[in-house]
Amino acid sequence: MSSLSKRRILLSAYACEPHKGSEPGVGWNWVRQLAIENHVWVITRANNEAAITRALELEAMPKATFVFFDLPGWIRILKKRQWFIHCYYYLWQVGAYLTARRLHRDVKFDLVHHVTFVNYWKPSFLSFLPVPFVWGPVGGGETAPKSFRQYFSIRGRVYELLRNIARKVGECDPFVRATARRSSVAFATTPETAIRLERVGCRNINLLTEAALGPADLLILGDLPVAGQGKFHILSLGRLLHWKGFELSLRAFAHFHAQWPESEYWIIGTGPEQAHLERVAREVGVSPHVVFWGALPREMVFEKLRLCHVLVHPSLHDSGGWACIEAMAAGRPVICLDLGGPGVQVNHECGIKVPASTPQQVLSDIAHALSRLAGDPDLCRVMGENGRRQVSKHFRWETKREALAHFLHCELLPVIEPNHESATTP
Repeated sequence: MSSLSKRRILLSAYACEPHKGSEPGVGWNWVRQLAIENHVWVITRANNEAAITRALELEAMPKATFVFFDLPGWIRILKKRQWFIHCYYYLWQVGAYLTARRLHRDVKFDLVHHVTFVNYWKPSFLSFLPVPFVWGPVGGGETAPKSFRQYFSIRGRVYELLRNIARKVGECDPFVRATARRSSVAFATTPETAIRLERVGCRNINLLTEAALGPADLLILGDLPVAGQGKFHILSLGRLLHWKGFELSLRAFAHFHAQWPESEYWIIGTGPEQAHLERVAREVGVSPHVVFWGALPREMVFEKLRLCHVLVHPSLHDSGGWACIEAMAAGRPVICLDLGGPGVQVNHECGIKVPASTPQQVLSDIAHALSRLAGDPDLCRVMGENGRRQVSKHFRWETKREALAHFLHCELLPVIEPNHESATTP
């Protein structure tokens, strides 16, 4: 029996929605995993209620109780602007704490676990409840190397400036520092975030990536056959943002395509950088060989994965890297920068990690990696098989639950023995 078995756990999951990726999927899947053996209460946003109710009609979770909380409508206007969502989230955390404090009087929780947002520079006020607190996994500590900013648009440079200011302000926030000090265990998605968690006052830090796949996705991706012969197809997945690095991969593809004219580069996703990337493709002479597919339904994304030979993921600061583990689960080698989440997920057996020293070096190394894989189908196959094993071992949601149980068994078992009679509220 695991160290989490039959405990009363309160989850803070601002983002929590079934059948979604990214943050909403993180929140939902932590609920599903922890509610297998424990009684779980989940504080989440009220706008998630309809989707969660529908999902529970198909998949009952008798040990999960959802508490839907939101701020008044006039405050929710803040959410309509990208940067103001952080202000809204901060205020939501305060209200969630007041809700949780009332719940604790009746339930007397054994453990509080903050799961979303996956952000180290925003506080979790639920850490002030008088029970052990687990923070994360959280990310956001990654930074794009300065030498790559020459490829950023003015919009991108302003974004990076504001992001750095927001992180510095957050690291000085006394509530962030209190969250760090009160954490019995903090989980960082990447080594870069682990360093920043230590700076804000966390004492017990472990690495645990946020990204994982569920059984349904693993079954579909695991059945995809090896890509066929003929034209060599390269794929990238993600929002078309400056920090995703797609300009680098486009320029690298131009070098590669000069040697391998029977090749095509597919990019799936939408975003503010699309027009700029289309201009770059024309500028470097590969526009006829680059397809911007836009946003596609998940089943069509998997179909494109079936047809491609390799995934290129040149992100400059990515805590997660979901595209990488989806490609690995599909048996496709991954070419990524040795930064952030992808740098943790991918090893030399299932892909090629490119050092991020200078832009020209990255362009050359990505082009060389593409040539190496295009010229060696057996290497593609072996890396693909190793990628599937890597995902099965480290990036299933069941594995996340087991990893959390292991850490808590080693670190917190003496502290979180159920003792509902002795719990008190501040």
